[in-house]
Amino acid sequence: MTTVDQAIADQGLRLPEVITGYVGGQSVPVKPHANQHAVYFPGTGEQIASLQEDDAAAVVTAVACARTSFESGEWSNAATAARQSVFRRAANLIRAHANELALLECLCAGLPSSHLASRQVPRAADNLDFFADYIGVMAGETFEQLPGYQTLVTRQPAGVAALFAPWNAPLALASMQIASSLAFGNTCVIKPSEYTPLSVLRIASLLEEAGLPAGTINVINGSGGVTGAALAASPDIDRIAFTGGGATARQVMAAACEHLTPVHFELGGKSANIVFDDANFERAVDGSLVNIFSNSGQICIAGSRILVHRGIAERFIDAFVARTRSLTIGNPLDPTTEVGPMAFKAHQQRVLDHIARATNEGATLLCGGEAPMNMGSGYFIAPTVFRVESNDLALCQEEVFGPVVSIQIFDNDEEALSIANDSRYGLVGYCWTNSLARTQAFQRQVDAGTLWINTPLARDLRAPFGGFKESGIGRDGPRQAADFFTEEKATISALGNPPIRKLGRLSD
Repeated sequence: MTTVDQAIADQGLRLPEVITGYVGGQSVPVKPHANQHAVYFPGTGEQIASLQEDDAAAVVTAVACARTSFESGEWSNAATAARQSVFRRAANLIRAHANELALLECLCAGLPSSHLASRQVPRAADNLDFFADYIGVMAGETFEQLPGYQTLVTRQPAGVAALFAPWNAPLALASMQIASSLAFGNTCVIKPSEYTPLSVLRIASLLEEAGLPAGTINVINGSGGVTGAALAASPDIDRIAFTGGGATARQVMAAACEHLTPVHFELGGKSANIVFDDANFERAVDGSLVNIFSNSGQICIAGSRILVHRGIAERFIDAFVARTRSLTIGNPLDPTTEVGPMAFKAHQQRVLDHIARATNEGATLLCGGEAPMNMGSGYFIAPTVFRVESNDLALCQEEVFGPVVSIQIFDNDEEALSIANDSRYGLVGYCWTNSLARTQAFQRQVDAGTLWINTPLARDLRAPFGGFKESGIGRDGPRQAADFFTEEKATISALGNPPIRKLGRLSD
């Protein structure tokens, strides 16, 4: 079995004893009396470093640095071609350092390193390449409807963006925030989760290695209650982009209200995965497993409510449970691992509490339901499947954010749609059917920002991504990012000398 020390040595890395922020192109010095958080490897529970918490004063310094960088114009006024070049060089550097970045994220988040290197790291690079392409084809608008006048609509960067990256997929999600804010000339201060700081710090340094001016991206570290609260409340922040849970989002929004700071929220989900009796059975089983057990269920787009038609229910349940039991649970450093640990111990306990509550409320446990005894001190939970008779259970209404899924049987399309939409969330949905008519109907009627038909987790970056209801505010996507991270300006010019109404004209 690969150990942490061995994996670090294999990559030629040396982790700092104390992880600090990155401001103005330099690592923040270690402060002897600063509060520190232990950073653990979820696969074994061993501490790998300490994290220095940035207090309110440190946040002020980071925001001021971002403001100074923005007003200098070195990035905000840079030519589009210059910004494109930096993004493309950074994307290539990310790909070149794929194994290193995968290891850094694995050590903090516990995601299987093989999955990170093959999927999450390339996605981070792709995000930068995509926005480099997009800003190269953006165009302003010109209107000449009024005779004698021309109206020109242009965009300019909003200013300083505060970015809050989640702990479940820092590489993929933080890179989207970074790319979509910096592409239009903004500067940023990003706060990764205190549980998963390493990969975001490395991306910041790679961006500067690619030519991003120092101070354009700044990283601060610490808890949400201290560092995050100070950043959200800063009066010198022009935009806030947050990915995470609804409870924290409400706190961020309350702080943003003080200064009327615009917010973009990508929040949770409790997504329905609907399997009809006319679906390709094997494909539906394969996709349903991917939808819930990817990232050990720690993804906002998890298909955590499987709804299956009565005509194939027993066959589907038998096949799904058998496949679930066969999943390889193990050390995320092991390339054969399919399901890794929870990202941190408190979250492991939270998921176990959800499992206990589901059992107490009458859900039938089909497999899993416990922390495997043979996994040492790692934060593991066996992939868990419940059968439920009602969508009213907490298991079906609250986001568990772990490898836990409910299966409920339905009899007709109307019932499936009713159950699917019976949620305060509306992020994504999944539908498995070979009926074109049903596909068209559910496309219109499912309350979700994204609906996948006969496929798991495919994403075209040109399309918007975000949720209905409590799943968020705003959308990711190129046009959507431009709308959020820029200010539009209309300039109206007279062509020639169109007449002006005379007021207060004096007699000769």
